Amino acid sequence: MSQDPDVALKLLHTADWHLGMRFPAFSPEHQRTLMRARMDVLDNVFGAAESAGVDAVLCAGDLFDDPLPADAWWQGLLAKLQARDWSQRPVFLLPGNHDPLTDKSVWAEDHPFRRGLPEGVHVVDRDDFEAPLSPDAVLLCAPCRSRAGQTGLWRSIPRREDGDERIRVGMIHGQTFDIDGFQNSFPIPADAAEDRGLDYLAIGDTHAFREVPPEAAVPTVYPSAPEPTKFGEVDAGYVALVFFPHGGRRALLRRERVGRWRWVERTVRSVADLQALAAEGDLATKVMRLHVHIDATPPEYERVEQLLRTLGGTDATHGRVGVLQVDRAGFRLRTDDLQAAFDGLPESLAEVVSRLQAQAESGGEDAEAAKRAVYHLYRAVRGGDG
Repeated sequence: MSQDPDVALKLLHTADWHLGMRFPAFSPEHQRTLMRARMDVLDNVFGAAESAGVDAVLCAGDLFDDPLPADAWWQGLLAKLQARDWSQRPVFLLPGNHDPLTDKSVWAEDHPFRRGLPEGVHVVDRDDFEAPLSPDAVLLCAPCRSRAGQTGLWRSIPRREDGDERIRVGMIHGQTFDIDGFQNSFPIPADAAEDRGLDYLAIGDTHAFREVPPEAAVPTVYPSAPEPTKFGEVDAGYVALVFFPHGGRRALLRRERVGRWRWVERTVRSVADLQALAAEGDLATKVMRLHVHIDATPPEYERVEQLLRTLGGTDATHGRVGVLQVDRAGFRLRTDDLQAAFDGLPESLAEVVSRLQAQAESGGEDAEAAKRAVYHLYRAVRGGDG
């Protein structure tokens, strides 16, 4: 039980770890960084549970990105679970739609991950799963057994019986009524928690921290993915801390940040914009997609390339941005004012420049390659690539 005299029960609710998720749009180095971040953040999740002194940890599905992840992922999670004492703070692991419960999954009783779980760590492996959280509180769960389903798992939770005054906490995985097409992925209606007589419904699936609906009589909560999984995910990087005060069953909620990375998209339209970005002080924990929309003269082009190396790093240096993805579709080199730079060239080389400039101005599919060739000649005429 909670050591706080004003709190009858304290829980940490997390979901959507997606261990083993790949990020193929990034370089191999950055893909490894983002994959490892999903494992690293669990130290913060479990640390928050210990710091807050919670009575139990509820993990609401999609903990792995696949039902049978590569060994490194289940072994890594197992090591983190074995490194802590959960005997007085139980952990409940719920299979989600990405990692459903099957006889071939990581959740199967004969899988070495399952066999190695320490005391106090429990897999939700029954449709009528029930476990005490305290003498006056109970957890009721149902696992996903497939990738998708039109049956709401909330229906597996029994309704509150007359005279039952316990705190009743439900945990399922699925999509809520406010999501388009929710009926096809373990649907959760607006009144699911009230219909079952719950005091809190812990859910997972979408990756933003949300109460659905907001300020409902019974909180139904997505705690968010502890690390974002893609650009455009807002309010990710959190867990939910849930408190039940003595003398009542109304859950109080606190959002707790655990994630390190913030995924952002930025657009620069001038060298000055890019210089200002490079001077910002909080870039090391950002995953950034940078859109460069600059029509650059050769000196500007050279400066932009230099700044991009500063931001993204090289083989020999770390970049200022933690993970950088550059969209160069709007980055154009202007070669229309370079004639003076090539005055005095040998006739044969001048003819090459002339042909390249004509190709660059043609607008054809090879125009940008021709512009870059002109640019490199320009740099060579100026004295090299330094």
